[in-house]
Amino acid sequence: MAFLSLWEIIQLVILTLAMGYIFSGFIQSPGTIRKRFDWESIKFAAIIATPAVVLHEFGHKFIAIAFGLDATFNIWGFGLLLGILLKAIGSPFLFLAPAYVSIPAGASAIQSAIIAFAGPGTNLLLFAISAYVLKTKTNLSEKKLIAWAISKKLNLFLFFFNLIPIPPLDGFHVLEALIVAF
Repeated sequence: MAFLSLWEIIQLVILTLAMGYIFSGFIQSPGTIRKRFDWESIKFAAIIATPAVVLHEFGHKFIAIAFGLDATFNIWGFGLLLGILLKAIGSPFLFLAPAYVSIPAGASAIQSAIIAFAGPGTNLLLFAISAYVLKTKTNLSEKKLIAWAISKKLNLFLFFFNLIPIPPLDGFHVLEALIVAF
């Protein structure tokens, strides 16, 4: 199995563009004027929001692969289209479930718990990196300072949100696997 298939790479490009568009209303580049469609804001939002989602999913994928399991990154078309639609109509609410990793059966309960926790764990790591950069780098430009601060908040939110123990969130899968294991 390839590390990333061509289809997964195509989906990553689609996801990056969609995430940039969806978050461009919520994550604004400093000094930009709010417009309905602005490439600079889309790019700035994609640079901040996409790694939080993609690396979260890659956390699941790479841990599953480390356990010898097949794992495939997928965008969830309905979740992504819903996010795009809400952005297009100017909704103040954001609903986004843009991607997932499919892993065929075969993992033990403990492996399943670790794989499920790997996504939120990656967000926790990204939060810590952002906090470290904000604390130690004193010569950041305003744009970089804002980007790191938003990344810190976004990743902390994703960490806690994804650990809520309700289906289909990762917290449910962690809890379910731990109950089975013990």
